[in-house]
Amino acid sequence: MAPVVLFDLDGTLVDSAVDLHNALCRILAHEGMPAVPLSAIRPVVSKGARAMLAVAFPDRDEAEREKLLQPFLDAYAEDVATNSTPFEGIVEVLAAIENAGSRWGIVTNKPYYLARGVVDSMGWKDRCAILVGGDTLARKKPEPDQLFLACHALSVRPGECVYVGDDERDIVAGKRAGMKSVAVLWGYRQAHEDPRQWHPDALAIEPSDLVDAGMLSLPAARV
Repeated sequence: MAPVVLFDLDGTLVDSAVDLHNALCRILAHEGMPAVPLSAIRPVVSKGARAMLAVAFPDRDEAEREKLLQPFLDAYAEDVATNSTPFEGIVEVLAAIENAGSRWGIVTNKPYYLARGVVDSMGWKDRCAILVGGDTLARKKPEPDQLFLACHALSVRPGECVYVGDDERDIVAGKRAGMKSVAVLWGYRQAHEDPRQWHPDALAIEPSDLVDAGMLSLPAARV
């Protein structure tokens, strides 16, 4: 097991789509528009709030949608994890990391205060070794800055870490940071996206693969 395993949050550790969809539907209702189905929002959850707003308000330009960003985030913050749960098998993966004497943390593009709410709601406040949000630094994924910050805070080298995520930005950031990267297939992605084309170091079909197939271990040369 790598000394430190870092994870993306939404779509990797936590299924948060329902809470985000509910918040978006509140904004749609306020704007006098009908709700959109969850199935329309789910594929772009990992792309962030602006991507979800683009799906919900396709006829509005970017500037008009930007005005809805903070109201959307505020609506989401009110019920940040009412319906959110860890993906099936994630609880066991986190326990396996801890039982191996390793640490795990979260590096997400989600604003820190929202990510903090989700993490605390999952009961992970005292277990998560580091939480880096999308607004913690000036640059976020796919840039590697957040991952470097996590390494510095945990006193480890990037080559001693594994980064796990469900979006291409996660894999690009992991590679730029010099970490082993693992792409997961249970998260949020659009029909045209093929995680194999992101060239991750490993590809997990379900959470148990992370442990059972040794995806959280490092090649000897990296240690």
